[in-house]
Amino acid sequence: MKVAVWTTERIVVCKRVMLAGLLCLLSGLVFAQVQTPPGMADQRAQAVTQVVLGILSYARWPVEPAQLRLCIVGPTEYTDDLVKGTTQATGRPVTVRRLLADNPSIVGECDAVYIGKLTSEERSRLFASLAERPVLSISESDDQCTVGSLFCLRVGDEQVSFEVNLDSVARSGVRIHPSVLQLSRRKPAAP
Repeated sequence: MKVAVWTTERIVVCKRVMLAGLLCLLSGLVFAQVQTPPGMADQRAQAVTQVVLGILSYARWPVEPAQLRLCIVGPTEYTDDLVKGTTQATGRPVTVRRLLADNPSIVGECDAVYIGKLTSEERSRLFASLAERPVLSISESDDQCTVGSLFCLRVGDEQVSFEVNLDSVARSGVRIHPSVLQLSRRKPAAP
């Protein structure tokens, strides 16, 4: 009788251990699927940095800055690589700093603005302060590129593309090389 009870208890314990192990394995798989692979986030940040630096290198300001000042405004997803600071292909250094959307120094201390997630009111105030100023603006968010940004990024798994708001470009005082404007019209290749 003691042997039968001991065997039954052993089977119950084994089943519980196997069930716990299975649950741990399944929860690990679910957790792994929810997270973006660490390499993918880095690749996107690097691709965004390349596109932003490319746009900046084909822009001309009324008075060319010796050192380009790029300001990041608002929470962003893809600026980890950009924040480190860099040098354009032309050799011109780019200094990067983060500012709040309502910071009055944006107007005088930024040649370009990379805009993250802002409320409608913050965006409106920012673009009102930049009106009639030679500041190139690049928007990371999913707006329709009609709000005031010169460039609007489209970040996908395979590539980073952008749209151009020609009206904003015309009013900004920053000249953009026609090749960049043509690139924005190209549609990404179908997968």
